[in-house]
Amino acid sequence: MSTDIIEQLDSIFKPASVAVIGASSNIAKWGGRLFARLVTSGFRGAIYPINPGHSKIMGVPAYADLDSVSGSVDLAVLCLPAIKIPGLLADCVRKGVKGVVIITADFAETGEEGEALEKEACRTAREGGLRFVGPNCMGIWSSAVGLNLALPQDPISGHLAFVSQSGTYGITLARIADEKGYGLSKFISFGNQADLQVSEYLEYLEQDEDTKVVALYLEGLKDGRSFFETARRVTKTKPILVFKGGSSPQGARATISHTASVAGEDRIFNAMCRQAGIIRVQEIEHMFIMAEALIQQPLPEGKRIAVVGSGGQGVVTTDALASHQLEIPDFDEVSKATLTAALPPHAPVPGNPVDFAGGIRTAEEEADVVHILASLDYIDGLITNVPKHLARAKSLGDYLKGAIEGAERISDIPRKYGKPLITLQSKGIDNPNILEVLKSAGIPIYDTPEDCARAMSALVRYAEIKKRVD
Repeated sequence: MSTDIIEQLDSIFKPASVAVIGASSNIAKWGGRLFARLVTSGFRGAIYPINPGHSKIMGVPAYADLDSVSGSVDLAVLCLPAIKIPGLLADCVRKGVKGVVIITADFAETGEEGEALEKEACRTAREGGLRFVGPNCMGIWSSAVGLNLALPQDPISGHLAFVSQSGTYGITLARIADEKGYGLSKFISFGNQADLQVSEYLEYLEQDEDTKVVALYLEGLKDGRSFFETARRVTKTKPILVFKGGSSPQGARATISHTASVAGEDRIFNAMCRQAGIIRVQEIEHMFIMAEALIQQPLPEGKRIAVVGSGGQGVVTTDALASHQLEIPDFDEVSKATLTAALPPHAPVPGNPVDFAGGIRTAEEEADVVHILASLDYIDGLITNVPKHLARAKSLGDYLKGAIEGAERISDIPRKYGKPLITLQSKGIDNPNILEVLKSAGIPIYDTPEDCARAMSALVRYAEIKKRVD
């Protein structure tokens, strides 16, 4: 691990001061939107809007140029036309700026002239020891210092770093992740990766204490060998999930004009992911579903899963698990007898999945059954309903007490047994008190059996990857 990349990227993701070159009061302009986000994001550092035509921008004193700023500048954000970027980078070098985010497009993605301009920008930066994100990107978000230079609103802080080659698509996906409650540690829109490449972001995130899982949207790689070697090392300690655009011939053609990327042959990329221990997903939202489980749950020892789910729900969950090559073992006779004693009298002889067969029950009774399953040495992970607590109670206080105690008992399973627990939410009948207990304990809650199975498969796959690379 090079300490250089940590020092270089800390100036970008943990800056003490930020200058926006091309800042504006007009939020219809890039400089206006970005500066407004910076001002309202709660960034805990100095802010310098650079625009010779203003004395103040959004109430913040403005400067004619970087040289007019008396203090030091860690990070500069460039929002002016492409033709000006090499000169602005030279200004940054002279000022001693350590990192840059180049929002501006019209570089290599537009053809030969843009490519020449991009090379000139790289040459200026490298000669001055300057590192930059972009160009042709939508900016970054960093929870470490409350820095928002990309997203329409500050996301929930969490432990997922989302690194996206596409800016607009990446922001859309980050918003979806935020709406579903998947907290982010970093959002990086890296565009053309003219200077900093995706392998260097991985190298940095490997050591980032705020990040537990890395999710990538990729279109193409500038240096496939470096990416492979870095990813293979990172996956020993942190999961990497990837969704790749340009997997079809038509999509691969589109990546060239989008981010100046050559998508490469999909078959080769697939093989590289397998060898590096990267989990590749086929639908973009699956990446966030898997990431949530990987962030919050322990890894299973194997792939034998127990399911609690009444009727068709249990059947569909079982089918979904089987489609991911996970095992749903039957229970031995001793376990069946123990489960029978814990289930309602009208419930069928317990198999896997376990069926409560409807009827009145308490969250505590559901917790008893799930604890029995978790204690079995031939079960590696569990999927269960969010407990419903349908029992009648003498008072609202008794009802809430029983619901919360049952949810707390279920939430204790990963800690007590070291096994992952995934829950399925049945719309319309779940208790908000139970949901809050589960969420606070880091128990993932999904809307469909398929998503539950997908999350469990990610845990099993990464556990297998860890065993292979350790």
